[in-house]
Amino acid sequence: MTNIKRVFTVDGKPFFPLGCESLYVAGYSVRKESETDEAFKAVKDANCNTSMIDIYWDQLNPKEGEYDFSSIDALIAGARKFGLKLILLWFGTWKNGNMDYAPAWVKNDRERFKRVKSFSGKELWNLSSFCKANLDADKTAFAALCNHLKAKDRARAVIGFQVQNEPGILGSDRDYGPEAQTVFDKPVPAKFVNAMKKTGKGRIYDIWQQAGGRNDGTWPEMFGWEGGELMTAWSLAGYIDSVAAAGKAVYDIPMYINVWQSGQGWWPIPGESYPSGGAVIKVLDIYKWFTPHVDLIAPDNYQDNLRAFEDVCAAYSRDDNPLFVPESVLKGPHKLRAIAEYNAIGYFGEIRTLLGKDGNADPESETQRNICQCIAAVIPLLLKYQGTGKVRSLIEEDGLPKQLFDFDGYMGLVQYGPLMHFLVSEKRERPAGPLGWGLVIQASRKEFYLVGDNFQLYLRAKPTVKIQPPALNGDWRNTSIGTFMSVEEGHFNEKDEFVAERRRNGDQVTWCGLWAEPGCGVVRAVTCD
Repeated sequence: MTNIKRVFTVDGKPFFPLGCESLYVAGYSVRKESETDEAFKAVKDANCNTSMIDIYWDQLNPKEGEYDFSSIDALIAGARKFGLKLILLWFGTWKNGNMDYAPAWVKNDRERFKRVKSFSGKELWNLSSFCKANLDADKTAFAALCNHLKAKDRARAVIGFQVQNEPGILGSDRDYGPEAQTVFDKPVPAKFVNAMKKTGKGRIYDIWQQAGGRNDGTWPEMFGWEGGELMTAWSLAGYIDSVAAAGKAVYDIPMYINVWQSGQGWWPIPGESYPSGGAVIKVLDIYKWFTPHVDLIAPDNYQDNLRAFEDVCAAYSRDDNPLFVPESVLKGPHKLRAIAEYNAIGYFGEIRTLLGKDGNADPESETQRNICQCIAAVIPLLLKYQGTGKVRSLIEEDGLPKQLFDFDGYMGLVQYGPLMHFLVSEKRERPAGPLGWGLVIQASRKEFYLVGDNFQLYLRAKPTVKIQPPALNGDWRNTSIGTFMSVEEGHFNEKDEFVAERRRNGDQVTWCGLWAEPGCGVVRAVTCD
C-alpha cells in the first residue's frame, strides 16, 4: 500500500491526529470550564495534538426543534486555548448498542419513535433503524450541529465527526418488530446481491456460498441463520449513512463509524457479546458497500495480545478503508505496530489512563506519554513514508531480546534493554529494565531516523560481492558494525525540516550503535559504507 488516503487535514495539508478520547472526563449534563481544561491539559501533557469529545443528542436538542450549542462553543474555545484539534463523537441514536443519549421527547413517545423488539416481543432499549421517524429526528439534529459548526468554527478546530458510537443492537440478533419483519421476509435487495457478487470474495460472499449460493431469496434463505445480523448491518449502514449525508450536505467534514469488536473474551454471538449490526469484521463489506458518505470504518482495538491486536488492524487496513483507531487502551507500544506496519492514519487511547486522582498526569503513564511524544516527533516522516515499507516498529516481546531487520542495503540488529556499552557479538543476557520500543524510518539507503527507548540498533552493509568466510582478520568494528558520516539528535521544524541540536561523538556510536531516548528527540543517522 503506497497511496494512503489522508482523511484528516488542517489548512489543506494532511494531518495525523494523535490523541486521547476524553469520554466522560468533562461530565455529562453540564460541562464546567475547569473540567474541560483538565481534560485538554491531560491530552496536551500526553504530547498529543487532538482530543475526542462526546456530544450528547439530549443535551444539544432538549426539546424538539430547540437547540443549545453552548457546550459546543465552550469545547471549541477550550481546544483553541490549548492548541488542540477536536474530533466530536455524536451520541445520537446509538451509544454502545443502546439509546441512552436520545432526548426525553424521543424516549417518551414510543408510538412515534419505535424501538427494537426481541424475538419474544419485548421492547429493547434501542431505537429501531426501520423507523423513519427515528432517522428523521437524528438527521435533523445532526445537520443542525454541523450547520452551527460551519458558522461558528471559522478556524476549524474540529477536524472530524464520529457518527454514532458503537452502533448496533444488544439483546437480540435483529429487530423482530413488524416493520423489520416485513423486510426480513422479503427478497434481499438486488443492490445488496449485486454488490456481493461483484466483490466475489470476503466474509459475506463466503456466508452466501455456505448457505447454498442462491441467486435470490429472503435473508434467511440466502444467508441461513446469519441472515438476521446481515440484514441488521445493512439497515444500520444505510441509516448512519443518511445521518452522515445530512451533515455533509451543510458542512463537508470527515466522518467515520467506530466499531465494538466481536468475540473479545466471550462467544461471538451478535446481540450478546457485541451489538448486532455493528461493523465487525464479518460484515465490514456491507458497510463499505452502503456508506458512501462515511469516510472510514474505524475499529476500537482493546486487544492486549499483540497478535490479536494485529488481526484487527489487518482486517480494517484496506485499500478502500485506511486504518484509523479511535479507541484503545494506552497500554504497551502496540500503537507503533498499527502505525508502522498497518499504516494507521491516526491513533487514540483513553484519557482516563493518563489522569491521576488529583487531575494531573498519572506518573505510571510515563511510558505512554513518552511513546506519544516520540510518535508526534516523527509525524512529518509518517506522512511522507507510511505505506512505502520504510517505517518499521520495534516492539520487545517475551523471549525476544534481539531482533533482525532487513533494510535497503543494510542488515539491522536490534538489542533490547537499557543502554549499555557491549559488543553485539558477545553472548549476554538481556539486562533488566523496561521493555524496549521505537520506530525506525529509512528515508533513503544511507539515511535513518529513530525514536524510542531501551534499544540499540546496529547496522551492517549487505555484501555486494561473493560472501567471504566469517573469520575476523582485524578490528571487529570494520566487519560487524556499519560506520557513519554523522549521528545527530534534533527535531522537525514547522517546515518539516530536520534541525540538528546535538551531534554524537564517535565513541558513542562505535560502542553503542544507534539508540534513542524520549528526551533526545529524533535521531538522524547518515551511514558511510
